[in-house]
Amino acid sequence: MLARRGRRWGTNWTERRALQALANPLQVSYVDDNRADKGRIMAKITYVEHGGKEHVVDVANGLTVMEGARDNGIPGIEADCGGACACSTCHVYVDAAWVGKLPKKDSMEEDMLDFAWQPDPVRSRLTCQLKVSDALDGLRVQMPEKQI
Repeated sequence: MLARRGRRWGTNWTERRALQALANPLQVSYVDDNRADKGRIMAKITYVEHGGKEHVVDVANGLTVMEGARDNGIPGIEADCGGACACSTCHVYVDAAWVGKLPKKDSMEEDMLDFAWQPDPVRSRLTCQLKVSDALDGLRVQMPEKQI
């Protein structure tokens, strides 16, 4: 059936969708790129490693910023809990220009950020709690020196 690679399916969003189609073709739908009314289905997210190396990635709407990093092999986001907001290993610093544009942190995210490496009270976020949409197109996040 489906071959599982480590803790995730496939290596990127496109491969994951292809594997889903093989498993159950009736549940997977595709966007026709030739439609006149097609909307943007991806947001461009820039992940900046602690050392300064940038990774600009298209992430599908509906995924989280953490899933975008994980599915595209971006180093620096470990995502040990898989997105359950039960750890702080997907901690990032959001670019200052984006802080006010993101949804507010809920109490669970605030609590988990207490365990993050050198959290910033304003810029720190858990990427598992940031759902990708058109509104996040252009988002820049920087990884901390390490995840704990």
